[in-house]
Amino acid sequence: MNPIVLIPARMAATRLPDKPLADIHGKPMIVHVWERAMEAAIGAVVVATDSPAIADAVRAAGGRVQMTRADHPSGSDRIHEAIAALDPEGRHDAVVNVQGDLPTIDPACIRASLSPLMDPAVDIATLVAEIDREEERTAPSVVKMVGSELAPGRFRCLYFTRATAPWGEGRLWHHIGLYAWRRAALARFVALPPSGLERREKLEQLRALEAGMRIDAVAVPTVPLGVDTPADLERARRMLAPGARA
Repeated sequence: MNPIVLIPARMAATRLPDKPLADIHGKPMIVHVWERAMEAAIGAVVVATDSPAIADAVRAAGGRVQMTRADHPSGSDRIHEAIAALDPEGRHDAVVNVQGDLPTIDPACIRASLSPLMDPAVDIATLVAEIDREEERTAPSVVKMVGSELAPGRFRCLYFTRATAPWGEGRLWHHIGLYAWRRAALARFVALPPSGLERREKLEQLRALEAGMRIDAVAVPTVPLGVDTPADLERARRMLAPGARA
């Protein structure tokens, strides 16, 4: 494969205004995410944004930027526009979508997301981590992956839900919203209308499953911190403090 990493970023967050530019030890958060993606060393890394301020911050750090429209309903739509502009010849056959609010993500997790695409039957790859806190088993904010285990730590995803599932004794899996797309699958996905289950659960990935697309997942040790609130930002600052990272 010849993958590219795209990081969609916009300034529209309401709980944490100007989130991508939030300072974490002298660097904007979006720059930390870009650095983690560069450390993954799987291919070119580009930030896709509609914001000149985000673009300026990334370029000042030495990163690449692709400007996009402001009216995209999702990050998937944004990266689809970006890859079409960056690579009209189709040289990149896989697109890894890393969310712009994951400043502490382990580069090894980004690399791991590509492995299911070695199977030509897989359209989309993603990540999961085992739920080990009781309160997360029932929390609607924690999206669960229901899947068939194909090999230790490798799953074919059957469903995603905010409910506690599957029922009964056994492990539950927390879905991590990082996706590795086969290029053709991304094009097909953004051309589909939102599906019924997608609207009901408010989970975009259900559109792909309802359309018959195959999603496989790889288990990773931990869930990366997604920064959505001021409290999350303070936690990220602690985690990224000098000397805190291994």
